[in-house]
Amino acid sequence: MRSLNRFRLITFDVTNTLLQFRTSPGKQYGEIGALFGARCDNNELAKNYKANWYKMNRDYPNFGRETSPRLEWQHWWRQLIAGTFAESGAPIPDDKLDNFANHLLELYKTSICWQPCNGSVDLLKQLRQHSQSSKPCRVGVVANFDPRLDVLLRNTKLEPYLDFALNSYAAQAEKPQAAIFERAMAESGLPQLKPSECLHIGDGPTTDYLGAREAGWHAALVHEKSYAYLAKKYGVDINRNHVFPSLYDFHKKLSDDAVVW
Repeated sequence: MRSLNRFRLITFDVTNTLLQFRTSPGKQYGEIGALFGARCDNNELAKNYKANWYKMNRDYPNFGRETSPRLEWQHWWRQLIAGTFAESGAPIPDDKLDNFANHLLELYKTSICWQPCNGSVDLLKQLRQHSQSSKPCRVGVVANFDPRLDVLLRNTKLEPYLDFALNSYAAQAEKPQAAIFERAMAESGLPQLKPSECLHIGDGPTTDYLGAREAGWHAALVHEKSYAYLAKKYGVDINRNHVFPSLYDFHKKLSDDAVVW
């Protein structure tokens, strides 16, 4: 993987890059809701979960971290969960909401809800070996995530391959803001690190790819949509050679030294 020799820091997004849901949040919420007596259609739950996710991110960015007064991230999730079920016709009673929300928050720290994306573990292993056999390279995570991130990476057995994991709540900045990429450079502990020596890999055209590029980093986009679709929606700022359908495909092209930065 000689094409990686120019990088001293390589970071990844988490959701739909390193890890993916085993089942959709709508279905998972439905199964847990039924245990608490809240029964509703899983398709409705999925639709309302998505709507509430966007609403909460708009009204209370970064899991409530950026609002004044600050909304604690646990309460941010309780509010999202309550809204999702209420709008699906099965409101959670106030006396059960805390226990219900806490149960879901704990569950989503585990491999019950998450599994590695195709190719992620093999690529992380290869990067660790590559770093040990060539010049030192740090590998980390930069994710728009709440403080459960460290525990999740430990529980899904990805932690041994990473030097650090930075969540947006702790960083007080979200991708695509340059501040979170600058914080990642500091977290790496690498002296005199330059943005041009950093690579970020993720599935978000705006948050991951364009955000990293705007911060002066190199970037790779792992996305199921074709380049033609991405170029039409996001413009020519996305380089065709840096778009891959999966981490498996990205890893294969790295191994073949077919990626040119």
